[in-house]
Amino acid sequence: MNVKNTFIIILLFLLLFATLTTVSADDDRSYKIDHAFIDLDIGSNGMLHVDERYDYSFDGKFNGVYRDIPLKAGESIENIKVYVEGAYCKYTESDDNGQKHLKIYLYSDAAHTKGIRDCDVSVYISYDMKNVVTLFNDVGGLQYKLWGEEWDVGVGDIEITVTLPGKTGNEYFLNPQEFNQTSTLNGNTITAKTTSIPKGDFYELLVLMPVSDFSNATYAKNVDSNGREMIMKNLNDSVNGRNFWNTAYLILGLLSILSPVIAIFTYIRYGREPKVNYEGIYERELPTNDPPEVVNAVYATGDVGSPNMDGFESAILNLIDKKVLKIEKVADENTETNDLHVKFSGDTSGLKSNEKHVYDILHRFASGDTLNLSSLNTRLSSESNAEWFMDEYNNWRENIKNEVKPKVEEEFDDTGTVIISCLSIGGIVIGVIMTVLGFWTELNSGLYSIAGGIFLIIFSVLILKLDDDKFGRWTPKGRENYLKWKNFRKFLKDNSLINEHPPESIVIWRKYLIYGAALGVADKVYENMKLQEINTSYYDDDIFLYHHYGGYYMMHHAFMTGQTTVSSSSDSGGFGGLGGGSGGGGGGAF
Repeated sequence: MNVKNTFIIILLFLLLFATLTTVSADDDRSYKIDHAFIDLDIGSNGMLHVDERYDYSFDGKFNGVYRDIPLKAGESIENIKVYVEGAYCKYTESDDNGQKHLKIYLYSDAAHTKGIRDCDVSVYISYDMKNVVTLFNDVGGLQYKLWGEEWDVGVGDIEITVTLPGKTGNEYFLNPQEFNQTSTLNGNTITAKTTSIPKGDFYELLVLMPVSDFSNATYAKNVDSNGREMIMKNLNDSVNGRNFWNTAYLILGLLSILSPVIAIFTYIRYGREPKVNYEGIYERELPTNDPPEVVNAVYATGDVGSPNMDGFESAILNLIDKKVLKIEKVADENTETNDLHVKFSGDTSGLKSNEKHVYDILHRFASGDTLNLSSLNTRLSSESNAEWFMDEYNNWRENIKNEVKPKVEEEFDDTGTVIISCLSIGGIVIGVIMTVLGFWTELNSGLYSIAGGIFLIIFSVLILKLDDDKFGRWTPKGRENYLKWKNFRKFLKDNSLINEHPPESIVIWRKYLIYGAALGVADKVYENMKLQEINTSYYDDDIFLYHHYGGYYMMHHAFMTGQTTVSSSSDSGGFGGLGGGSGGGGGGAF
């Protein structure tokens, strides 16, 4: 289980709230936003006109304020205008990391020589936005954050006016609902007012409009599919999820105490391994006759029954060993380096379905019957290629999972693993909520909530990082096989053991490389081969060519490129989910 990103996010989250207790160097000054006024005008051409007003109250000396307006892919902003009441101003605008940054300097004199001090100032900002309104086949939609999470302070309240292009058939939703004070739809005008919104939270409008209200909508984003059902599902899922957790944290708070108790009980009941009659120190031979991708899925990943990229690579090596794939090095005259070409035999009659699947995935990127592996990384930078590759890779993983399911059921009991996974994920969520509540409350008992929340988060993350077999357990047969493969991996990694018991033939070295890839130690096997000063004629063997010229790493980097491309290219599939709208952003004072 890879929880590195989750762990980092949690630590940053805690660090953010910890800073609230730190005394600022500028504690002799402060400011707040008493009121905000947001007017939106949705044109029939798809253009969104925005008028914003923020009523600031400054205590101490300040030089100005800033406003950051995020822009999603394809969105643009223009016709920005700024003026203020209660001070003099000038402003600059710049593009910074996908957002428009407005820096508004405030002065107490017309000559712009003195900053402001102890005063109230209203800041007005207006602008037009393109490609923010989305037109589906069955509905037009605007999802727009009226208040973003990135503001340095909260707001006393917001008054909202939204003018729509048509007077009938409109629907609107304002979320999170706990901030709603009043709202009405009268003809083509929505008016609303919020309660106070704290720092770090957001307030969002979702409005659905008849497509017929738009004409020559050159400033809208067009999506050739129906959108209403998807939007409503995402909205309801998000609202229900938020409401559930707002209630659940109070009921589940005691898990900070119960979690270790449950974990200990789970280990005692489901995690203790059976005793087996095996005391081997290492294994020289393959412990079982399982294919490498099966060995990877069952014994190597920690997530028992689920293969990873090492298993996919071992399947490629297995195809090379079966002569279905052939490796050639070809000199590149332009770069004076060697490219690695994969030749496809075309004869897949003897392959199992999962082996044929790997063959077909690679063949998709071949020119004729040759794949230049050196160029695969570039090919997977394409969004369509990356999506296809990752879909097929995940399909392959699911097929392997289904293939090994009977073996896993025979050799591993995952009851404890399932219990601990649920406990850990719930513990992280509840721990964060408890920590936040502890910082927000003014009661001294909040310290107990903070301590309990941090303990619960750390404990949950630690047990979530453990392999499946720490709380699940092997059957006697599975335990013996696991220990044997573990000792075989130890043998492959340890040069002193291989030096003491070197393989007698190239055939065995090939098996070592194939299963070393499945076990995540192919590089160590290849390094040990070089240290053993294997006859250089062996390097004419395709498996060794694949390693010698970096095929293993080329494939790994290509996979990472495909994964990154798919992750970064996700578009508006979450339209309707809370917090996913355009606009928002934040601002502050300086």
